[in-house]
Amino acid sequence: MKRRLIAPLLLAGLVLLAGCLSAPLQTTPGSTDGTDATTISTTGTGEVTAESDLAVVNVAITATADSADEARGMVADDVAAVRAALTDAGIAEDAIQSTGFNIYPEYNYNGERELIGYRAVHSLTVEVAPDRAGEVIDLAVGAGADEIRGVFFTLTDEKRAELRSEALTQAVESAKADADTVAAAADLRITGVHTANVGGGFSPGPYPVAYAEDAARATSAGAPTELTPGPVTVSATVQMVYTAE
Repeated sequence: MKRRLIAPLLLAGLVLLAGCLSAPLQTTPGSTDGTDATTISTTGTGEVTAESDLAVVNVAITATADSADEARGMVADDVAAVRAALTDAGIAEDAIQSTGFNIYPEYNYNGERELIGYRAVHSLTVEVAPDRAGEVIDLAVGAGADEIRGVFFTLTDEKRAELRSEALTQAVESAKADADTVAAAADLRITGVHTANVGGGFSPGPYPVAYAEDAARATSAGAPTELTPGPVTVSATVQMVYTAE
């Protein structure tokens, strides 16, 4: 008797499961009246592009000497000269930050390892308005910097927050428009937001890399270093779940 009941029960279960999987809308427990709520899930994106308002110039001062202490002293003198040149030009002291310092031995490998001296490296990051990035390169190289490790055009925190707010607004509007379209097609109306998840970031435009020897040649020739920043894009993505009836 028990064996005869297994097949009908299994068939009924499979039919019920197939009906659930084919449902275009979802029901989520926890609505205000205690019944299941119909939900519509959508994803919206927003994107805002603007000119950068901050340039980050990475420079390095290096020196090689017979002893570690001599190399350290030589770099210290050059770093002080670079800092003085930048602050004399009106760049704030707190806009010039040390980002790395290293002293390491250098060897000549010619059959066997031979110590030839010590190399000291002090890296600095300088934050200025984008139109002063080339000036920073010229000042730093003229004062003793021998490596320009990159120029990065980006946004200040205030500008980034402003653009992200705009991108989020666009993303939510896009998600809501899609939800309204789906609801109308299903003869429903949106009644509220069930959940929302936010993501996104920013993408800098192409940025140039200037090398110290190039800047030195330009300075000696009387031509200043000129850089052209690319645009910066701030994007946002929202995953929205709306309640509908």
